[in-house]
Amino acid sequence: MKKKIIIFNPSLEDGGVEKNLFLVSNYLNSEKYLIEVLTCNNDKLKKFSKGIKFIGTKNTFWQNRNRKIKYLICLKILFFNLLFRSDRPLIFAFQANIYAVLVAKILNVKIITRSNSAPSGWSKNFFKNKFYKTIIKLADDVMVNSLDFKKSFKKKFNINATCIYNPFDKNFIKNRLSNNNIKINFFKKNYLKIISIGRLTDQKDHLTTLKAIEALEPDFKIKMIIMGKGTNKFLLEKYIKKKNLGNRVKLIGYKKNPYPYLQSSNIVLLTSKYEGLPNILLEAQYLKKYIISTDCPTGPNEILLDGKAGDLVKIGDYKKVAHLIKNYSTNKKKIKKMITIGTNNFKRFDFKINCKKYLDFVNSNL
Repeated sequence: MKKKIIIFNPSLEDGGVEKNLFLVSNYLNSEKYLIEVLTCNNDKLKKFSKGIKFIGTKNTFWQNRNRKIKYLICLKILFFNLLFRSDRPLIFAFQANIYAVLVAKILNVKIITRSNSAPSGWSKNFFKNKFYKTIIKLADDVMVNSLDFKKSFKKKFNINATCIYNPFDKNFIKNRLSNNNIKINFFKKNYLKIISIGRLTDQKDHLTTLKAIEALEPDFKIKMIIMGKGTNKFLLEKYIKKKNLGNRVKLIGYKKNPYPYLQSSNIVLLTSKYEGLPNILLEAQYLKKYIISTDCPTGPNEILLDGKAGDLVKIGDYKKVAHLIKNYSTNKKKIKKMITIGTNNFKRFDFKINCKKYLDFVNSNL
């Protein structure tokens, strides 16, 4: 009989966590498991492979609610689902880990969790951190997605988490690039083309990006696209208008197929305050793009091999970002070398290798 796993992810959005969730769920489903997905976003179910069961709410009203509401709805569903079923599936929490652990332990069900962003980005509240530290230790196993993240977890919570990199599916990107007819009119010939992809939130710190563009000389030929949606959209639009950056920077919202935009760019820019293992940097590295990223916890330093495969700057250092952008054309030899180093070390993110590690991780907890 196939083992059952409940993938717990209340809010399916359009970021790196979700990409990883779809890949891992579909891979586990293709092996010897029966996968059940618990989420409020039944509008994303087409991304799951055939045979995966949906046990979340079918009411479309909850799809666009905020995360906290989705957490509450799905935790309630999880509790009653486990309470009234005769079997005991393994819970694999990708989101709202602490509360899912509480529910699972109350009902004596095994649970493993995947943490998505570095502890330094979590709440600074002493009591919340104490609560998290107490509850996370009740999980049967914890997984993180970078070695630096693993070290942070050990230091902060004294937990020896399992490190598994995000499985990177090259074929998915190849297919998206071969089946597109997207015209990117904003990117102009003879202009330096920069792209930033990510949710418009405080974590991603797009204000540092905009300040860097603002710091460039008015006659410097540059076009920048910021792709993503989020709560900071109005703030960023206001800043762009106030600083007269509209002819240089364009917010284009979320795009189902970001890869033609990524492929057409010269520079990929990430100015986050914290991460886990940012997928956008993996995608940029695979497409052999020059990367400028903040040296935030955790992920960028690991992906960029301590600055050997891309340039790292301090969090919020827009002047350094502007300097690197300005010197792009004169540093092409150095940039080419960094891109080559990144390409030569990319196998560690291989799809099959890391999916197999996920499989072993799950097997060790059944």
